[in-house]
Amino acid sequence: MAQSSQALRVRIKSVNSTRKITKAMEMIANAKLFKQRSRMEANREYAQRLQETIDEIVVKNPDAESRFTKKRTNERTMTIIFCSDLGLCGGYNANVLKFAREHLDPSHPVLLVGTSLMRQFREEGFNIINEELVSSDRAQFLDIKECVKKGIELYEKNEIGKLQILYTRFVNTMTFRPDFDVLLPCTLTPDELAHTKMDEEKEGMHVETLFDPDPETILNNLIPMMIENVAYSDWMESTTAEQGSRRVAMKTATDNADDLSQSLLLEYNKIRQANITQEITEIVGGSAAV
Repeated sequence: MAQSSQALRVRIKSVNSTRKITKAMEMIANAKLFKQRSRMEANREYAQRLQETIDEIVVKNPDAESRFTKKRTNERTMTIIFCSDLGLCGGYNANVLKFAREHLDPSHPVLLVGTSLMRQFREEGFNIINEELVSSDRAQFLDIKECVKKGIELYEKNEIGKLQILYTRFVNTMTFRPDFDVLLPCTLTPDELAHTKMDEEKEGMHVETLFDPDPETILNNLIPMMIENVAYSDWMESTTAEQGSRRVAMKTATDNADDLSQSLLLEYNKIRQANITQEITEIVGGSAAV
């Protein structure tokens, strides 16, 4: 009994120490989530406005051609994948890896932003073209821009026919889903085209817009700027989802530590009560014998 009691005391102390760590990590993740979400929402508006401008040009100039809107003969797809540098963020990275397994061809080029899944992707046989590791936590706009620039170069050389991003969509503070965002070719589907025209009619946006210089030149200069900002917006959304997933994981770990601590404390008190009862019984038995 004495050894069991001692072992329980050590385990309770260990669980409580772990709880302090997970609680601190939860608070840090919550603060980072709030900060990153504010930045994400501010940048998202800018990226969406760029996309709407390009959509407007495409809708009003259906004959306008750009090197970024032409479909390529090459069927290979380059994917820029966003993951985290650190673990302890629930199923964030596991969901990205699972989504990539299900939807990507391992022989197609992959550029990884984030270091935690590098080994797993290599073991899965993916064609990682990173010349050096790109940190997700330390990434800046220029780093994302370089990744997109690499994709644009391959697209213009017709070495790939499609450039896309695999990121984690931030739905709300509890829900995060991996998804694709196609950057090139920059075209509208028939449904998107009809939807854009309908929105313009509802909002009264049927005023003739004059473009200077010609729409082709504007598209060739504006599309690279747009996809760079969309990629950066997707990265910010992924990092926001990472912090949200980490906050949820650490809160769950803290709650589990509380439950385990209470269970161990109850077991410890039972053993302690049994020891006291046994000692009282031995004292009473000894007194009766005397």
